Amino acid sequence: MSSRMSTADAAWLHMDRPSNLMVINSVLLFDEPIDVARVTEVIGERLVHRYPRFRQRVVESDWPLLPPRWEADPDFALEHHVHHRALPAPGDRAALEELVGDLMTMPLDRNRPLWHTYIVDGYGDGAAIVTRMHHCIADGIALARVMLSLTDDRPDAATDAGIAPPEPERGGSPARRLVAGTARTAAGAARRGAHAMVSPAYAAGLAGAVGRDAATLVRLLLTPADAATAIKGEPRISRHVAWSSALSLAEIKEIAHRHDATVNDVLLAAVSGALRHYLQDHGSAVAELQAMVPFNLRPLDEPLPRDLGNRFGLVFLPLPVGTSGSYRRLLEVHKRMREIKDGRDGAVSYEVLSLTGLAPERIERRIVDLFSAKATAVMTDVPGPAQPVYLAGVPVRTVLVWAPTSGHIGMSVSIFSYRGEVTVGLMVDAALVPDPDQIVRRLEHELELLAQFDAHGRRRSARRKPASRRRDVVRR
Repeated sequence: MSSRMSTADAAWLHMDRPSNLMVINSVLLFDEPIDVARVTEVIGERLVHRYPRFRQRVVESDWPLLPPRWEADPDFALEHHVHHRALPAPGDRAALEELVGDLMTMPLDRNRPLWHTYIVDGYGDGAAIVTRMHHCIADGIALARVMLSLTDDRPDAATDAGIAPPEPERGGSPARRLVAGTARTAAGAARRGAHAMVSPAYAAGLAGAVGRDAATLVRLLLTPADAATAIKGEPRISRHVAWSSALSLAEIKEIAHRHDATVNDVLLAAVSGALRHYLQDHGSAVAELQAMVPFNLRPLDEPLPRDLGNRFGLVFLPLPVGTSGSYRRLLEVHKRMREIKDGRDGAVSYEVLSLTGLAPERIERRIVDLFSAKATAVMTDVPGPAQPVYLAGVPVRTVLVWAPTSGHIGMSVSIFSYRGEVTVGLMVDAALVPDPDQIVRRLEHELELLAQFDAHGRRRSARRKPASRRRDVVRR
């Protein structure tokens, strides 16, 4: 059975360009070797069997204004999607970064389900697993939860046995489902209209909400585009990646608590400082930059639906790159994040994205260009498990996830917390930022500086490095 893709998911599908593939990339790092056959078995049982999207391909609609549909791949085979390879010598972090960067430039075959997993041997004494999934399958938070569903909270857990077969698709033909959905929408609107007639307060509240959303949309449209800098320009195809040391979550929380901020505020302030100094070092203008930040609209305490999908909006966060002083940047980030949380930007942008998915691709491309020109980077923050997890009996050492960048954006910054540590990963356009590790090292230094301020913003005496526990050193 086939099913119609949501318009929001269709928008992400059609954003693909050679210079910016709409693929979410993740990496799991291990300090010891992993059993390839057992990992493949887990992927088959917990990913492919549970979620239909991983055995379905995308088929474009023959009708205008109708999104594509998902249909079963008649030639599906796990070996088409799970690959085993060895990391080239010397098998160190630089070799893995190069491999991940190369994989990021490879388009996914539209004739098959839109995902691949690479089990990589020879990362020092351990291994790595690189997974690539198209954004039209689901948003980053959902896919992080999907990937972590492959893991267990103890090393001796058995792989699933006797999983119930997938439920059949419901709802009849696509045309019937479309008519039924339209009827439900009309009926819902009629009920709301009837309620509004008998409830003036409801009508007034609804009118106020519509007015606020319209004002939000106008403000988003009028947000000026970021100027070209050493980190923003016309995107090319090549990609570089880098990631930070394992940063102590407890010590970052201590900094945040001391300044009545959040962990995310502290990390975004450190990113702002790192970008400021990178621009200064490369003779580029230093001014405020816009970050495009995903705003989750899916309850984290509810199970993921089997058909996954995208449930998030995008908000613009002005990064105080033009502000001097680590402490002042933290205060600015905290104030701006609070304003975003109190606003409607996320919900309104999700509706815009859903409508964009109905437009012809030529028009959709113009809309994407309009919004992506306003930002320099995409920044995501994904919470992971507080305790260690195990994949096929082997403990996961580090988790990295990179969101894709669209249109004119050439940098993705990802923050992932796991087992009391935080890792910040960068994906950059290699032509613009040939050495992203410079930004990573400066980010770590910014965290050291923030740890030196007391609750009143006064610098205390120098102390040990607060947040950086270790580089991801590969043992040979």
